[in-house]
Amino acid sequence: MVLWVILVCTLVSSLLGGLYVLGVFRRRRPHEPPLDKGTIPWLGYLLEFRKDSSEFLKRMQRKHGDVFTVLIGGYYFTFVMDPFCFGTIVKESRSKLDFRTSATQLVMQVFGYKPIEATHSVVHSSSTKHLMGDGLTALTQATMESFRKLLLFNLSSGEKRMWQEENLFHYCYNIVFRAGYLALYGTEPFRGAGNKEKAEEQDRLHSNQLFQEFRKYDRLFPRLAYAVLPPKDKREAERLKRHFWNALSVKKAWQKDNISGWISDQDQLLAENGVPEYMRDRFMFMLLWASQGNTGPTAFWLLLYLLKHPEALKAVRDEVDKVSRESEQEVKAGSPPVTITRDMLNQTPLLDSALEETLRLVAAPMLVRAVLEDTSLRTSSGTEFTLRKGDRVALFPHISVQMNPEIHEEPHKFKYDRFVNPDGTKKDFYRNGKKLKFVNMPWGAGVSTCPGRFFATAEMKLFVFLMLSHFDLELVNEEEQIPAIDISRWGFGTMQPVCDVRFRYRPRF
Repeated sequence: MVLWVILVCTLVSSLLGGLYVLGVFRRRRPHEPPLDKGTIPWLGYLLEFRKDSSEFLKRMQRKHGDVFTVLIGGYYFTFVMDPFCFGTIVKESRSKLDFRTSATQLVMQVFGYKPIEATHSVVHSSSTKHLMGDGLTALTQATMESFRKLLLFNLSSGEKRMWQEENLFHYCYNIVFRAGYLALYGTEPFRGAGNKEKAEEQDRLHSNQLFQEFRKYDRLFPRLAYAVLPPKDKREAERLKRHFWNALSVKKAWQKDNISGWISDQDQLLAENGVPEYMRDRFMFMLLWASQGNTGPTAFWLLLYLLKHPEALKAVRDEVDKVSRESEQEVKAGSPPVTITRDMLNQTPLLDSALEETLRLVAAPMLVRAVLEDTSLRTSSGTEFTLRKGDRVALFPHISVQMNPEIHEEPHKFKYDRFVNPDGTKKDFYRNGKKLKFVNMPWGAGVSTCPGRFFATAEMKLFVFLMLSHFDLELVNEEEQIPAIDISRWGFGTMQPVCDVRFRYRPRF
């Protein structure tokens, strides 16, 4: 009899525990945001959120207002859509709202890297040293050299003056990825006269092979991040991880010439903090995706928008030509390829605005914080909510600010000069007569702001500057519509683009 009682109690406890995990007993407490668990236990709105996160959040906002809590895959997310609350959230102390919890889980799941306590400080200090200031100047020069190696190495070739056709997305992603990879991870060593050309050809070959494998992983990344890969794709993802752990291993990295200080310093600091070599190999893979996963797709969108808006293309091209002339590097017949410096990149307000506008349209990162203790949040309307310990609070700026017609007039249109005043200064934006601090958030905010944003910006601007300086560009199908943006990809929106571009070296007389 006692045994049966124990068994029944055990079953009841297991059942209740399972129901708790599934979210059956969750109830809204006083002062908490509206709660919407959906109809499917545990999953909640996971499938709908994955299918179209933007439309889902718009629907929830219409239903519940600017702050609401929803169940997504076993986690309760409180979405804050009021842009005037963003500053409070991103500046809140880690003791209350911590971004590292979800970030740690994500990098372990998708890269196999287990962060240590010092990882964040290692990345931050190294990025401040090498991806900003004088360090960025040196890295910009290295990236320029990589673009020369990939884009301009046969500038004088007669066949290059013929029109060529490429898939615009693949071309941009390929070239920008490879240039960034070579600038960061180093180049093939060469010894003696005559071997430089062979080493450069190896760089072109190896970087292209690496890109092909990277694209395979990139296609799996969104579902891998959500842990919903089918068995076949999961096996492929594991194969690709092992491939990159080997290809980017620290042993191979230290055999390269011109390895960037950003890469070498981080490896040395992690080694000093006791991180084993196999885990540092995985860290190298994480850095590759973090630095090169979004720059190529964004460069594609920028060039596509310029090609679809002739007035924008002319204005930006005139600007880069003017900067080249003022640096005494006017591109003309018989002249060498232009060498773009960081100072030159700082003289392009229209290109800056066009890039910012592109990011506004296509960048869709979700900023997440783990709620470590009950936290009060006051909205711009004066309503006060309590964020519950154990939940997650999330911002989705793509809807809240970037596509908000109260902030950006005609938000679905590309306006290359949206972010710049006629005198070249940056424009301010307002909502309900009140100036906004956050009007475009492609790089995150607060302590989780992307530390490589300045290098990524320089990398994309270098590519577009060179393309507009040295190439004639036109879409094969001038009537082709700009494809819809798929923001299901983590970070910056992309899709399966079919846009073909025709280009040739600009004739000079």
